[in-house]
Amino acid sequence: RVAFVGDGVNDAPVLAAATVGIALGAGAEVAREAGDVVIVHSDLGGVVEAVRLGRATLRKIKQNLFWAFCYNTVGIPLAAGLFLPHFHLALPPEWAGLAMALSSVSVVSNSLLLRFAPTPRA
Repeated sequence: RVAFVGDGVNDAPVLAAATVGIALGAGAEVAREAGDVVIVHSDLGGVVEAVRLGRATLRKIKQNLFWAFCYNTVGIPLAAGLFLPHFHLALPPEWAGLAMALSSVSVVSNSLLLRFAPTPRA
């Protein structure tokens, strides 16, 4: 796994070949096209911020998958009536639809929390 930061014409092939190519915005157009991430302000501190944001995003994806798995592990059998014979529990279709919608809202809301993630101090 290789991350490469570059801004010139000579950097473009390496940016394209790297696992993550990070181009600086003030550099050559070909470098910006070859990079996976473009740091608009050409400040190297933006590279640290991009890595931090990528890690925070991956953490949110894992959280959302975990909670969706938990919801589906309980919700689908409950809606299908699998708990009805033993526990006399069933979820009417209307409530199942509402639960599904609320699950989607919770995933989106959790993702929006990325906007409030702490930023590194300069």
